[in-house]
Amino acid sequence: MNEKEPPFSIFDHTADVGIEARGATLEECFANAALATFSVMTDLSSVQPLLRQNVTVDGADLEDVLVGWLNELLYISTVEQVLFSRFDVSRVTPTSLEAVALGERMDPARHRLLTEIKAATYHRVKVEHNDEWRAHVILDL
Repeated sequence: MNEKEPPFSIFDHTADVGIEARGATLEECFANAALATFSVMTDLSSVQPLLRQNVTVDGADLEDVLVGWLNELLYISTVEQVLFSRFDVSRVTPTSLEAVALGERMDPARHRLLTEIKAATYHRVKVEHNDEWRAHVILDL
């Protein structure tokens, strides 16, 4: 992957937003999907990796694991009032994921919320591998 090119892209989808994350490994691709999701929510440069949150997800297939991963992060973010800016995904299998999300408590004085994301959806979700891993997912705003 070109180092100057961001590891994800964001595209409009009717009233929602879509992301396409890329990575040399499946773990890197899933970490970049989370990075893209939180970059839609806030300016990540203002979020320090001060808190660690272990995350495990089980699913029926890679697409289910991807949606479950993003939705678990969104749930934790909402309930715990934290923003994440770094994602260390240690293992992804066709039916599970293990990772650590790093971030900090939301501080309205320093964190400007750009968009509220309700959930990652199954609409047109896809995880594929050609020359690199790519994950496509639509986020419900």
